[in-house]
Amino acid sequence: MTDPAPAAGRRRESGVWPLIHAERAALAADLAELTDEQWATPSLCAGLTVREVLAHLTAGASLNTVRWMAGVIRCRFDFDRQVALRLAEQLGATPGDTLDRFRRIVPSTTKPPLPALAMLGETIVHGEDIRRPLGIRRDHPADVVARTAEFYRGSDLTVLAKGRVGGLRLVADDGPFTSGSGPLVSGPTVALIMAMTGRGTYCDDLEGDGVETLRGRCAPRR
Repeated sequence: MTDPAPAAGRRRESGVWPLIHAERAALAADLAELTDEQWATPSLCAGLTVREVLAHLTAGASLNTVRWMAGVIRCRFDFDRQVALRLAEQLGATPGDTLDRFRRIVPSTTKPPLPALAMLGETIVHGEDIRRPLGIRRDHPADVVARTAEFYRGSDLTVLAKGRVGGLRLVADDGPFTSGSGPLVSGPTVALIMAMTGRGTYCDDLEGDGVETLRGRCAPRR
């Protein structure tokens, strides 16, 4: 008898890609009219400008498993060096080049050895790393951010998230997401995602007895 699990997993993955493509397209549209000064704005990723974070997203959508592993070996398993190397490859000569490169990967389904939900999370989180310092707001679809929050609250795969929210009760006030038990942390789903992935500034958008605990566990991350 054929095991139905792999086929079901592939169907779930295929259903995530349209969400990723929509998030990428929305980000590209939001950045279409930036000035050179805005492109140089520090992002929420420590040490990176908004332009560099966009190049990082392009890099992630340009690496299949083979190229990712080749880069890891080339960088002697220094993952930070691998990230910096791939970012530099996708930066381009000008901000316009950076944006054009990102536009070209909007429909891509290429990814490193990660689940598609991790790619969705990367797109949303890094999109907010860019938007927040620029004062740009996106109303993400409620089901998309709820699904992303569910992924992060149970995973430390790409960034410490599950460990960061341990012992806290998370409750979205704009959607169905809830998780855990303990002191309450409540607010918009996007703010919960950003805080659980280490963006302490989003704790300002949250309420409850557990907010300061979560803020203390946050640190700048990529």
